[in-house]
Amino acid sequence: MEKQIMTITDCTLRQKNGLPDLSFREKLELCRLIDRLNVDLIEMEEIRQVKIDSLLIKSVCTAVSSSRIAVPVALNEESVRIAREALKNAVRPRLQVPAPVSSVQMEYLSHMKPKAMIAAVADTIRKCREFTEDVEFIAEDATRSDTAFLRSIITEAVSAGARTITLCDTAGAMLPDETAAFINSLYQDIECLSGVTVGFSCTDQMNMADACAVSAVRSGIREIKAASFRTNAISLMNIVRILDIKANQFDVHCRIGTEQIRNLTSKIEMLCRTGLSRSVAAETGADDHDSGVMLSTHDSRESVMKAVDKLGYDLTADDMEKVWQCFSEIAEKKDLISLRELDAIVATEAMQVPPVYHDIQYVINTGNTINAMAHMKLMYHDRVIEGMAVGDGSIAAAFNSIEKATGRHFELEDFQIQAITEGREAVGETIVKLRHEGKLYSGRGISTDIVGAGILAYMNALNKIVYEEEEA
Repeated sequence: MEKQIMTITDCTLRQKNGLPDLSFREKLELCRLIDRLNVDLIEMEEIRQVKIDSLLIKSVCTAVSSSRIAVPVALNEESVRIAREALKNAVRPRLQVPAPVSSVQMEYLSHMKPKAMIAAVADTIRKCREFTEDVEFIAEDATRSDTAFLRSIITEAVSAGARTITLCDTAGAMLPDETAAFINSLYQDIECLSGVTVGFSCTDQMNMADACAVSAVRSGIREIKAASFRTNAISLMNIVRILDIKANQFDVHCRIGTEQIRNLTSKIEMLCRTGLSRSVAAETGADDHDSGVMLSTHDSRESVMKAVDKLGYDLTADDMEKVWQCFSEIAEKKDLISLRELDAIVATEAMQVPPVYHDIQYVINTGNTINAMAHMKLMYHDRVIEGMAVGDGSIAAAFNSIEKATGRHFELEDFQIQAITEGREAVGETIVKLRHEGKLYSGRGISTDIVGAGILAYMNALNKIVYEEEEA
């Protein structure tokens, strides 16, 4: 008899407690690593900041090759529309309809009565089905729900078109035998469950999540939500190893191999705990720009566009044309062009704008016994602005003083320094990348003063952001 397939969904990004505050780039790299585990689905966070979150989902859909992408929606048509747009290029996307089903959480979180909740869930599922057949209803806090109500809302969800029904022990208060009894009772009482995939999710409040997941599998559950970096969820590594060892006894198998799981989950943990830069360095032994990828005059426009995408940029057609023209000119004179050099081309050519901030003057004091301090004075249009700040080094102090003067803070995605001439009076080049509302902006600065080059690069990137805002 052929073993049944166990679907594994990675819920690392959906964990509500304990997950580090990851940057856009770190979340994208996290999804790439999870994809290499061969999980069936990667759960994304609910779209709250539309521009940023939608761009992340679109980027993940492009970056992953094995896993499908699942996005939760709120109980309204606009949320479904936004999620559909973010997932439009995904292969076999899933829309999730999570809803609290215990009386306490229904009233507190959704301010709905039972009848209104059933209607809202069914209506949202029907709207999701207009986009994809893969719709999941997530019954949050199901183990504390009224028995009759839970059966009613599950029946309506299946009738509306949900292909997967996930039961959640949100409180994490059930023991393994209680979990089994709960699931068995639903299978007995809800006839339509036999025609859909039933999933299980559990928090690790009593350090029993993995044991409850095993009981759920033995009771007929065929989808498990687990986390590759666990803070309060089922452990993906543990549940996969158990399923592998007990495959014959449970009569199930999953796509995730056990050979690389320890290595990959270690890298995921490193990324989550220490940030992207050290994780990538540990994996590749080099930074992104020294990864061995080289371009030449023989590369097509499409190849260069893919390389620009790899660097994280989202360029307009006009800016991409400028980058391509500059690349072509350099490629005729130079055999190979590295990603670092392509980065400099983008910073130089893409989105060149009139400077909103200009006439920069600065003083920086530093030493080996005091923190560096920077005083920045510049013009914003026709108005003088200034700011003072300290930092861990001259560059950090300079960037902090710019933030003080402008009253703006942006995520510093990357900062690169390299010498472009030799000798004591060597000219230094810097590239600064700032991320704003999910989009990457880069600036380039050249000077014999490396701090000055950094300031010029930062202001170049900042001017692009502000110009685009003011033109919108």
